[in-house]
Amino acid sequence: MTQEPKLFPYITRLLQGASVEWKPLGEVVDFQNGFAFKNNLFRDDGEAIVRITNIDGKSVDLSDVKYFSISDYSTNMSPYKINKGDILIAMSGATTGKIGFYNYEYTSYLNQRVGKFIPKTNILNNRYLYHYLLSKVEDIYIIAGGGAQPNLSSNKLMEKIQIPLPPLSVQKEIVRILDKFTTLETELETELDCRKRQYEYYRNHLLTFGDEVEWKALGEVGTFVRGNGLQKKDFVETGVGCIHYGQIYTYYGIKASKTISYVTEEFAKILRKASYNDLVIAAVSENIEDVCKCVVWEGEEDICVSGDTFVFKTEQNPHYIGHLLRTNSFLNYKRKNAVGAKVTRLQAGSLPRYIIPLPSLEEQARIADILDRFDTLVNSISEGLPREIELRRKQYEYYRDQLLSFPKT
Repeated sequence: MTQEPKLFPYITRLLQGASVEWKPLGEVVDFQNGFAFKNNLFRDDGEAIVRITNIDGKSVDLSDVKYFSISDYSTNMSPYKINKGDILIAMSGATTGKIGFYNYEYTSYLNQRVGKFIPKTNILNNRYLYHYLLSKVEDIYIIAGGGAQPNLSSNKLMEKIQIPLPPLSVQKEIVRILDKFTTLETELETELDCRKRQYEYYRNHLLTFGDEVEWKALGEVGTFVRGNGLQKKDFVETGVGCIHYGQIYTYYGIKASKTISYVTEEFAKILRKASYNDLVIAAVSENIEDVCKCVVWEGEEDICVSGDTFVFKTEQNPHYIGHLLRTNSFLNYKRKNAVGAKVTRLQAGSLPRYIIPLPSLEEQARIADILDRFDTLVNSISEGLPREIELRRKQYEYYRDQLLSFPKT
């Protein structure tokens, strides 16, 4: 028999013996589905349309938004209005079940497959509903059918998701506590965004040179060794460390001294290797931004590399060159030389031809050290701001689950 969860002690004191009733969402919330705006009538300005891609799981992001003109439609658009404080949900696609809190002063409109919750205010606090829905995202995804193409029915959602209803005063106190955590996380994310822009500014500033330094092609200052043979199916639990090209832009940062994957010692004998201070470069990706992402190998032991990677060996500072391969200048170079649709790579021979500035080794080391510290601050999952944000998020989720764990009577 399943044991009911114990109430968080603080909530027990707040309730003071008051009962907590569970009800289906449909009894305490009205729901509005979105409108089928026509793609061919999208405009560059006008009234903003919130699509499923604008819902990021916590909030609504209108940085990439489409617009429409009310004059293009004869339909009454009032039911589809979104105002500050509205809670939205994505109803299909990869974002199915994700919740978004609309925090803008101006009105937007619901696109199809986006829904809006309208809580009955006499029994349900709007932010209390928001925090509760964030705790039910996985359950909502299951209701939608899961799989590659989930599709959420508003009727099923209203029927199958139940919500606990303590007194409004208790809901308000729960909101006060949980909003403190979300506010802190938002402040950290804002700080991270500022630091990222600062990092990009200093990176582009420090790596901008003129005729005062020598300029050479990458192929003139080092050698490229193409990886071979290694596929994900070759990974084993322990053995010789290895890096697969896809891990360079999905897991590793600018440098690494340990690998997350291994191959057998026997298989390692036929694979090409990266040594200490070599750059390991992803030769292919699904997009231009990630192709040629690189990681400096700082481990003492040689490691194996997969096909579709390059090992770049140089007497120059590899960290300095790694940062050069993250600049806007190199991004523009990649755009000019990229080929392929589903799989993106650079035209054969174009990477060794890329021209880089070469200040003294001392200056390269100084620049690399500054940029390494910035990178740690904005990208490190072990010691930078992303780590702090992750800790705050876990703290929020812990207290949210504790505060909303009411037994069903």
